[in-house]
Amino acid sequence: MTLRQSNLDRLRGGEFDVLVIGGGINGAVSAAALAAKGARVALVDRGDFAGQTSSQSSNLAWGGIKYLETREFMLVNKLCKSRNRLMRAYPSTVKEIRFLSTIEKGFRFSPLFIYLGSLLYWVMGRFATRAPRWYGVRALDAREEAIDVKEARAGIEYSDCYLYDNDARFVFNFVRKALNYGAAAANYVNCDELTRHGDGWHAQMTDVQSGDTFQLKARAVVNAAGPGADDINASAGIKTDYRHVFSKGIHLVVDRVTRTRRILAFFASDGRLFFVMPMGPKTCIGTTDTRVEDPHTGVTDEDRAFVLSNANEMLNLPRTLTRDDIIAERCGVRPLAVKGRDDSNDWVALSRKHVVEVEKEARFISIFGGKITDCLNVGDEIAETLRSLGIRLPDPQRRWYGEPPKAVHEEFLHQAERMNLEQYRHPMASEPLARRFWRRYGARALEILETIRRDPASAKPLIENAEYLRCEIEQAARDEMITELDDFLRRRSKISLVVPPADVASSDGLREACTILFGQDAEEKLKRYCRSVENPARDAREAAL
Repeated sequence: MTLRQSNLDRLRGGEFDVLVIGGGINGAVSAAALAAKGARVALVDRGDFAGQTSSQSSNLAWGGIKYLETREFMLVNKLCKSRNRLMRAYPSTVKEIRFLSTIEKGFRFSPLFIYLGSLLYWVMGRFATRAPRWYGVRALDAREEAIDVKEARAGIEYSDCYLYDNDARFVFNFVRKALNYGAAAANYVNCDELTRHGDGWHAQMTDVQSGDTFQLKARAVVNAAGPGADDINASAGIKTDYRHVFSKGIHLVVDRVTRTRRILAFFASDGRLFFVMPMGPKTCIGTTDTRVEDPHTGVTDEDRAFVLSNANEMLNLPRTLTRDDIIAERCGVRPLAVKGRDDSNDWVALSRKHVVEVEKEARFISIFGGKITDCLNVGDEIAETLRSLGIRLPDPQRRWYGEPPKAVHEEFLHQAERMNLEQYRHPMASEPLARRFWRRYGARALEILETIRRDPASAKPLIENAEYLRCEIEQAARDEMITELDDFLRRRSKISLVVPPADVASSDGLREACTILFGQDAEEKLKRYCRSVENPARDAREAAL
């Protein structure tokens, strides 16, 4: 029996303390915090975990330096504290990275003013990162050859944090933690209807994969459905002060444009922040910030033209980037919390802070907005709120986040060294295997070592140019609820972000990977993925529906 099927069996007819709807970052941390503290938790998502906004971010865990411009000092202070907390809790994943920002002639603020702002940001960040630096035009040119300095006045370098692996992998590890603490969780499960009965809720569910329907009961509900949260509230009869408006952000992934491991920050032609970010062996460029009415949207020709034209204008490239250079695209719709029904808000200036609304009598919690940076605060807040609503948490002080204890890490490193793990590392690999395994799997990396000891051939990579070994795919098949091939290629890993889709589809090892992941259903899953590669716009729309 697969992990997903065993969890479906637990959900079917089950009675829980809390039902969490939505497996993005807000739902994942809510489930992990509640399960660790002893609540009986059900977690469902109508698609894959982190399948929407939480897999389309900039991979940044940052303190929100841009909110200094709108004088949201309290928000920046809070986000800096949250960023530092993430750094301490996940040192293998959330790492300091330098941002090099180019200030061009005619910009609305002087370079000195921006440099003073970066110093304030460093102070508000409790000096947890390296200090900002100022560069004149010549020093900027020497510092980064990829920057075209002909219109530059100065450069400002400062620090923030970056998720070394992809955002969706980070989110799934919270889902995995919730499972470890006894939560029942399943992807591709839609909550069709919520009705209040006595002291609790009855939920009508559909397994999207099979079409089967079932019910479960819960004393409380946490609506963490992101862009879909408003619809769920309306169907459940829950009225809230807040609602969402939607901002679309896109990124284009191209071959590496700079050899340095820093983020290049610019102000785009319309004045918005624009980043050129490392993504493994590739470069990720964006973003736009466009208001949309429909959260199910995609990358348009206008979006591509905007990003490519700004990149070509700001970067010193050996040749002009064109659409043919695009390896992958990311399109995320950020749900921004707004109060009331007035649409006169300056939505570009809206902060990405989260808001939690509580319907006390119904024991119904709605989460609006939010960022990966602030995720630990969300988990703590949801747990404390539910406890105040009468949901018993037997172990309220239990730490529910963070990497395993130092002793476990040292034991893993010792075992990896004794078995000479690095003998299996591919010559072109970007980092040591031990570091990569620990960051991705934590304590479960010990299981991978055991798999390699039993069968050294399992340390063979299957998909060309993808830093994933056969043993990792075997573990994903057991422990990570892979339901569609894209769940693995795009969210548990970032293979389809750094390897062109056509190359992935034609890889000799892809069929073997599918057999490991799906058994007798491998051929059907492979065909479905290949169709999605051929018709990405059509399939994205079908998935949304």
